Order: sequence, then structure tokens, then C-alpha cells
Amino acid sequence: MMNYQENVGLLTDPFGRQITYLRISVTDRCNFRCVYCMPPQGVPHVPHNRIMRYEEIVAFVQVAARQGIQKVRITGGEPLVRADLPRLVEMISAIEGIEEISLTTNGILLEKYASALASAGLRRVNVSLDTLSAEKFARITRGGELEKVLRGIAAAEACGLTPIKINTVIMRGINDDELIDLAKLTLDHPWILRFIELMPIENQQTWGDGFPPPGEIFMPVREVMDILQPLGLKEVDLAGDSGPAIPYRLEGGIGTVGFISPLTEQHFCQRCNRLRLTADGHLRPCLMSDVEIPILPALRGGEPILPLLQEAVNRKPASHQLARHVSPNGRCMIQIGG
Repeated sequence: MMNYQENVGLLTDPFGRQITYLRISVTDRCNFRCVYCMPPQGVPHVPHNRIMRYEEIVAFVQVAARQGIQKVRITGGEPLVRADLPRLVEMISAIEGIEEISLTTNGILLEKYASALASAGLRRVNVSLDTLSAEKFARITRGGELEKVLRGIAAAEACGLTPIKINTVIMRGINDDELIDLAKLTLDHPWILRFIELMPIENQQTWGDGFPPPGEIFMPVREVMDILQPLGLKEVDLAGDSGPAIPYRLEGGIGTVGFISPLTEQHFCQRCNRLRLTADGHLRPCLMSDVEIPILPALRGGEPILPLLQEAVNRKPASHQLARHVSPNGRCMIQIGG
């Protein structure tokens, strides 16, 4: 294991935001091919020798934790296609200062791995679920099986990986006819359902037969909230960090509904407290910017990585530039980790 002697400190960006949250992509591979996440032709995979080894990820997290990183989220691609992922969870959970490890997954392998992940120290999971229709699910994911995902959610719940968060990307002409049914899941389940605005990250070309033109698919959160108001949607005050989504509850519900609006909410970026580490070892200060700082050469060369971490924090922008029609085009979502 690599040994670094950086001093404990706090990571504060030029706009006064304290950075406490690190998203780590462990692979650029996925067993789905979701229409909004990768182009129809797919993407070239990064060679294995350029993917960060678990020991390299842990070495970086050790440095980051000493600088104030408290929460880690493991992403992909689909993280559960990476071999022996519970081992990485166990290694990160042993790092002093890391208070929570969570996982974002498409859920297709969750039934198989939920127990091992929970035993290794994983606290909770986010599962992508954009529809309750098996046929539509297969079209959106280009071949996924809805029933396996639902079994994965049940397995995660049984293993205590809670609260379960359900991520639903809002798509006009695709799943906007299911918004009420999706929200009603929180009547009977203690889930945190988040409706997320579609982000224009290398997904503005045609999605294939049966899908609307990409320029017609975006739907703002405000429209979704209007649709759900007849269900008795009320904002609730929950203890703890609810992330970027303000929580609401349906009348009689036991779960909550949240809305993530990176494109239409003016102050969305003001709450950003995160950095992203790509599977090939690049620190990304902002999801919606192509700026990246490579750290893998320094890790493999035994050089200090704290300056690179600080550079990434210092290069966090005040906000994204989507209103100026500036969007990232270097990678698609599957290559970043969301």
C-alpha cells in the first residue's frame, strides 16, 4: 500500500464550498446500454491497464479523507460488473474519516451481491428505474430485464442497504405518462424517489427507432411537480443531508419524492460539494465540464497527489454553463460515472 504524509486539512473551493463527497467510477463497462447514457454504437472501452486498481483507488481516498472527504459513492459504468467489488468497499470502509459508502447501480446484479456488499461496509444503494413497464424498460436500457432489477431492490432492502434511493430520469414522450405511478411507489415503500432532469451529456443524437427526437425529450422538474400536485405533494423537513433533491411526501406516503433540477434550478450548483474520479484516474471538478486532472501517473510514479487534489478543487467552476449552450462533449455519461 502506498504511503502518503499529507497534512489533515479541508478542501474548500474558490466559492467557499467545502468539498466532502467523492464519486468514484470503478469501470466504464456496463451490462445495459441506456439510451440517455451511451450512443447507439456504444463507446470504446478503456484498456484494463489504464483502469485504476483497487489499491490505487484506496491510496487516493486515504489522501482525500485526510483533507475532509467524508462520503464516497461508487459508480460505473455499472460498478457491479467489476470483479470483487465488495473487497474495494471493505478497503474503503477501513479508512479513517470515511463516514459513508454508497453505490449507484442499475440493479440487475444487486440480488447476487447485496449481502456481500452490506457485509463489506456498504451503507445504501441508489438504483436507476425509469419505468414500471417491462417492455419500455427493455427499450430504454436496450435489453435490460425489469423483474431482475425489482428483485435486486428487494434484496438490497432485505440486507439493510437503506434508505433505498430510486433515480428516475424524466423523459417527455417516453416515461412522462408514468410519473404518477412512479411517485405512488412511495405510498407503500419507504424509498426516496428522485425525478432527475435529463442532462445533455453526449446524448443529443438520435436514440433510435421509437424514441422522440432528442431536442423534444427534455422535461423540466416544474412540470413534473405540477402533474403530481393532485397527489397531495407537500415539502417535508428531514434531518440529515438529502443531497441535491428537496424532499416531498405524498399524502399518506411512507417514502419521499425529490426533484433534481440541474438545468432549471438557478441555485443548484451553489450546493455542490463533490468531486468525481473516473475509472481511468482523472479527477473531474464538475460533471458538466470537460476539465479533468489526471492523477494515475502520479499514483503509479509514487509522486504526491495532494497538489492534484487541491488543483481539482481550485478548478471547480461557480456553476455549469448550460444556459450559454456550453455542455461537455469529451465523454458520455457512462464514461464519467454520473
